Amino acid sequence: NDHVIHIHMFTRRAASALDYRELARRRIPRFLFEYIDGGSYAEVTMRRNITDLEQVSLRQRVLNDVSSIDLSTTLFGRKQSMPIGLAPIGLAGMNARRGEVQAAHAAEAAGIPFCLSTVSACPLDEVAAHAREPFWFQLYMIRDRKFMKDLIAKAKEAKCSALVFTVDMPVPGSRYRDYRSGLAGSPGMMGAARRVWQAMLRPQWAWDVGLHGRPHQLGNVAPVLGKSSGLEDFFAWMRNNFDPKVTWSDLDFIREIWDGPLIIKGILDPEDAKAALKLGADGIVVSNHGGRQLDGVLSTARALPPIADVVGGKMTVLADGGVRSGLDVVRMLALGADGVLLGRAWVYALAGGGKAGITHMLQLVEAEMRVAMALTGCTNIESIDRP
Repeated sequence: NDHVIHIHMFTRRAASALDYRELARRRIPRFLFEYIDGGSYAEVTMRRNITDLEQVSLRQRVLNDVSSIDLSTTLFGRKQSMPIGLAPIGLAGMNARRGEVQAAHAAEAAGIPFCLSTVSACPLDEVAAHAREPFWFQLYMIRDRKFMKDLIAKAKEAKCSALVFTVDMPVPGSRYRDYRSGLAGSPGMMGAARRVWQAMLRPQWAWDVGLHGRPHQLGNVAPVLGKSSGLEDFFAWMRNNFDPKVTWSDLDFIREIWDGPLIIKGILDPEDAKAALKLGADGIVVSNHGGRQLDGVLSTARALPPIADVVGGKMTVLADGGVRSGLDVVRMLALGADGVLLGRAWVYALAGGGKAGITHMLQLVEAEMRVAMALTGCTNIESIDRP
């Protein structure tokens, strides 16, 4: 149909991952776009993630044989085609029909891991039923420990290959854009009417997702939300169920009941990285939640090197934040990361082009990585040095 033709025409024209941001803006309702695109407070940290990474200077090296470049790496015992993965994103499945399933398929085809969020639209069992390869599952510390144990049991049943535990969200950050768009702070009929009106202004999304992408609920938490599992309940559930009392000792029970790779996400300080290592975590994600939690903290590009100095080689160090190209991936690797998680980049591509959009975006990132590595004289991931 015309919609599919339009998407494929754009994917051929897109020159970079960031090009999908504009298509996403034009295709999905405003409240969803602002949720993806925005940060917390004045969005200082979100901008720092981009600008600090852009300012990382790589060493250009010449007259090296770069005719054969190998991007493959091994993370948590599994070989993958590139040192990247698709980060967990809440509500991602609302941006395209059963969006997390499409993203899992795109990641499988590319030979990289996909991580499903606790607050995804598609539940664990749905993604597992369609997946051909194991995927990662992301979990928050929730007040109801029994429910957490149930989710971990479901992740085991779904044969998830890693558990990503997010620790930088004891309470949700203040995100002004969500209030301005009507996603948050607009309860009742008036809030619903605002979102319906925004959806009507995006007829392609309304047809693809609004009508044919049901059910519209938080699939993994639907059992505790019951019939109340719509967008309004998304923020209410987070406020009421995230546990601000959690400490490092509370994570012991997760290590006890999860016997696979455990990755702690949301580390910005070397002391916290050492605490994660002491806990027995297999890896960490150096992350400030995409600039969506505490505004004004360090960018991940600034936080990463001292953390890598402390725990690098002792555990797997992943990083995210501000990564908009394959060149940015190489920069993160040069700063000490073993792997990089793409966040907004894949959701923009999903919103703009579904599975085909993510596949094309990953092809662009791969090509950019190859160019950056060739021009720095690197033929494999291990040879990428600190700038």
